[in-house]
Amino acid sequence: MTRTEEVVAKALAVVAASRAEREKDEERRKRVFGRIEMSRPLPVLKGQQMKLDLH
Repeated sequence: MTRTEEVVAKALAVVAASRAEREKDEERRKRVFGRIEMSRPLPVLKGQQMKLDLH
């Protein structure tokens, strides 16, 4: 194998390793954030002014 082929093979190996790590992290995030339950949105108060005592 020539030097150029070795460099290309190493580059492809690095890309494959990077992709595998990224996919592993993505799966971990799906597991972690999939378990987090989002609360219902807060109700919107229309037409109500809240009093704020500034004294």
